[in-house]
Amino acid sequence: MKKYLISLFFILNVIISCSSVEKRPNIIWLVCEDQSQTFFPMYGDYTVELPNLKALAEDSVIYENMHATTPVCSPARSAIITGMYPTSLGTHNMRAYNEGRPTNQPQLNIPSYSPSFASYIKPFTMYLRQEGYYCTNSNKEDYNFKISEDAWDQSCNYCQGTEKEDIHWRNRSPNQAFFSVFNFQITHEAQIWEQADNDLFISTDKVSVPSYFPNHETVRKDLAINYSNLIRMDHQLGERIKELKDEGLYDEAYIFFYSDHGGPFPRHKRAIYETGVKVPFMIKYPKSKGAGSRVDVLLSFIDLAPTVLDIAGIKIPKYLQGLSILNSSDFEREYLVTASDRFDEEVDRIRSVKTKKFKLIKNYYPNNSHALPVAYRENMPMMKLLNEFNSQDKLNDDQKKWFSTPKPKFELYDLKNDPLELNDLSSLDEFESTVKKMDSVLNQWIVQTNDLGEYPESFVIDNSMIK
Repeated sequence: MKKYLISLFFILNVIISCSSVEKRPNIIWLVCEDQSQTFFPMYGDYTVELPNLKALAEDSVIYENMHATTPVCSPARSAIITGMYPTSLGTHNMRAYNEGRPTNQPQLNIPSYSPSFASYIKPFTMYLRQEGYYCTNSNKEDYNFKISEDAWDQSCNYCQGTEKEDIHWRNRSPNQAFFSVFNFQITHEAQIWEQADNDLFISTDKVSVPSYFPNHETVRKDLAINYSNLIRMDHQLGERIKELKDEGLYDEAYIFFYSDHGGPFPRHKRAIYETGVKVPFMIKYPKSKGAGSRVDVLLSFIDLAPTVLDIAGIKIPKYLQGLSILNSSDFEREYLVTASDRFDEEVDRIRSVKTKKFKLIKNYYPNNSHALPVAYRENMPMMKLLNEFNSQDKLNDDQKKWFSTPKPKFELYDLKNDPLELNDLSSLDEFESTVKKMDSVLNQWIVQTNDLGEYPESFVIDNSMIK
């Protein structure tokens, strides 16, 4: 009888546990790559129609002020998966960890290494899996550190074809709650040159050229390719939405859409300007709660991990540096910090701190141009043209600023009146107190978050797990 009662107790606990898991909401992330907020219709750019994204946006809450922690992928992704600033983890240098490669940047004597940080800092998916979630990631990790094998039920890095399609929530147990990520790489920077000979879905005459680029056919074509890639991405996104609807999962799911950092172009990706760090972001809540509303709170990628844990009903670890977006009405960040450091073979250190009105940029290496000669970027026709025009003095004053040296120690921009960040106010007497105040806030953040950017990368390597 005693054995029977124990067995019955065990069975009931399993049933209760499974029932609890079943009631947890499903969460889906639809992630495009290398896209600034300003390219999308929900933020006012109607250059091309994106019908699937438009339909999702109509069911979603639109967030006006989401920011990547870093204007490039692998450091930003380390923040996404941990809820921590890359500068606190040692993951702030682009492509520190190249899984399967013995070297990283041999010209700088930098090996491939996994930054070492406290063992209690975990990918947030591990907490989900502990509570019964089925977690999948198709098709990109790239977290800039060696991630635990327990982070995902299914995942792959740059998988293709049928392998990619097999990374899916459909492989979970019946009624098991899931968290699934789908990355759309068609909008990546490299696709600007890789799609150069494919069809354009918009005429080059129909694109608008921002004033910091010359109005030249090469520039217009690269912009048209990007818009064409967004159309391709919209088709892929539509396939995922259709799957959810066909399986009766759409209405009750949380669906996130965002980009991993800013646009694919020069002065976008790898730039600490808004074009590099301010990204599209929206959430479709269950039953489309709040659809059509817009939220203007300052948000960061460090907020994604605590938000998902909050949705899943999991206690948010105290060490996380982000906040749950579900509670954004209860908190109002006055300041938000972003950072950039090494990009591939080029070393720089820049920090920015912003309010909704002002943005202060602090350049630690003024002799470095913002237009670092990153070899990968030199593949882009637009970049080649900009280099040529700069050397021939064919750029106007606004277009030259990205190339100019020395950079000022500080740059201050009025984001309300100067959203393209072209009119630096830092040297004007009337803004002296603003610069001092925001610099003080930034310095406090550096201390409070243990910003490792002040140390040479050799220090991080020496204290890391060399792989």
